[in-house]
Amino acid sequence: MLEPLRQGLPPIDPSAVAGSASCTLPARYEAVGGARRFTRTTLNSWDLGDRFDDVALVVSELVTNALRHALPADTAWERQDSSVRLHLMRWSSRLVCAVRDPSEKGPVAGEAPDSAESGRGLFLVESFSDCWGWHPSPVPVGDTPPDGRFGKVVWALFRLTDHTTTERPVPVDAFPDSL
Repeated sequence: MLEPLRQGLPPIDPSAVAGSASCTLPARYEAVGGARRFTRTTLNSWDLGDRFDDVALVVSELVTNALRHALPADTAWERQDSSVRLHLMRWSSRLVCAVRDPSEKGPVAGEAPDSAESGRGLFLVESFSDCWGWHPSPVPVGDTPPDGRFGKVVWALFRLTDHTTTERPVPVDAFPDSL
């Protein structure tokens, strides 16, 4: 799962891969708070607690979008199998937050009226992360989706160190074809 995040990027020393963590989220809005708690615990264990505010905001927006726009509206959320996963992946110089959901429809950033209470999530993701994107999700080997749909992964990248001497800028389209 981590290999695609290396495509199109400067070479990464295998010893630089510091860790990954993931959790399955229930199909309830309360899952956003759980995703933030999971993020805090994970970042603290990686000595990245100082990055929590920005990363948690992005995680909250990505999870909220997955719950709001990606889960089928015709089934009660309480009866659905949870199909939203949060992945946090860390290297020495970057952190990636990725949310996998069952929808194949890509996220669309829009402009919300000043009076709207929602509609600014992807703007916040873009503002607080170094870059973000999405791609269709492959079906894991030996796994067949029950409805024939593959889903997608929406990700955001955060730089962890001064990259001016060690890494070139990462173009958004250089990111993963699969996660």
